[in-house]
Amino acid sequence: MFAVPRALAAGADAGEAEAAGQFVSACKRADGSFALAFVTSDGKILREIKLNGRGHDIALSPDRRSGVAFARRPGRFAVAFDVAGAREPIIFEPPADRHFYGHGVFSPDGQLLYATENDYEEGRGVIGVYDADAGFRRIGELQSYGIEPHEIILLPDGVTLAAANGGIDTHPDTGREKLNLSTMQPSLTFIDRRSGDLIARHELDPSLHKLSIRHLASDAHGRVWFGGQWEDALETSPELVGWASRDEALRLVTPDQPMGALLKGYIGSMTTAQGGEIVTVSAPRAGRILNFAAGSGKLVNEVLLRDSCGISPGPGMTVAMSSGEGLLEIATPGKDPHVTATFDLAFDNHLRLLPLGRIADASAAAPRAASRAGPGVHSSFNDQNT
Repeated sequence: MFAVPRALAAGADAGEAEAAGQFVSACKRADGSFALAFVTSDGKILREIKLNGRGHDIALSPDRRSGVAFARRPGRFAVAFDVAGAREPIIFEPPADRHFYGHGVFSPDGQLLYATENDYEEGRGVIGVYDADAGFRRIGELQSYGIEPHEIILLPDGVTLAAANGGIDTHPDTGREKLNLSTMQPSLTFIDRRSGDLIARHELDPSLHKLSIRHLASDAHGRVWFGGQWEDALETSPELVGWASRDEALRLVTPDQPMGALLKGYIGSMTTAQGGEIVTVSAPRAGRILNFAAGSGKLVNEVLLRDSCGISPGPGMTVAMSSGEGLLEIATPGKDPHVTATFDLAFDNHLRLLPLGRIADASAAAPRAASRAGPGVHSSFNDQNT
């Protein structure tokens, strides 16, 4: 296994050092409040939107002019925003007997938003459908065909939704308590967004039923990659990363040495880069970010970054990484990363790339000096279960 420790602007190619990007992420401010932060890779906070509680992921419209930030489960708020800040944010909620799971995705035309939700009285997962042109009014729902749908993505055909059903039953009366670990049944489902029909449903081997499927990314080969969360003794953890397709069963990666326990049993985020040929996953409890070759499933390299969870395609061929210690870093997979900025905030689990120049510079902040970080150091923010 090839590990690249964090370097302070060392070993970066000239092209990498010049790479610029604008990103949005949920975050925790220094005063303990929560917000959406619009930041640049050269250390500026362009704008913030206050949140009423801790946020999780952000769904961006296809034209990336607008987005929706979701509350962390079992939260009940979502905030729709204009990237340029030209319109006031819209706050909306699911029905009284539902809560959000923190993720969503837009239809190809940007008119509909699909959000993963918990029908907690019935103990089933649903996908709420919201009309973006009508102030995000909820107009219906689809089945997720499982319990606890977490991340949902739209495949390149523009029709098929892939849903990561984590399999863990929860109820607002008991907060984030997991109620069915002995009987949980995680699955990956493929759903026709137009009709709601189930296209395919894949489950893990029964011996792996405690591997909760949570995060997804689609690659250039028609596969959907998934990252899991092991709900049993750490020393028994299987591999946490794998892939499937509509016609291909779930399969776990086979690295040269076992990685489940090394990654502390938890994958916090996933993305693809370089046209879908690289799959990047984060393991915040272990302070590691891994890059896999999508075609072969082989590990390309590993970056050590404490409390690292948010990952996103970066400018050009790069990947951007954020941490609960306020670090934003950009690197080309397989090469040394370079630190771009550290902010006086804690980035949350997910990070999204925005088009350059679209955000007005309303509130710039100078970066502070970055501190070195090593692997496997627990923090109090992103290493928590999603």
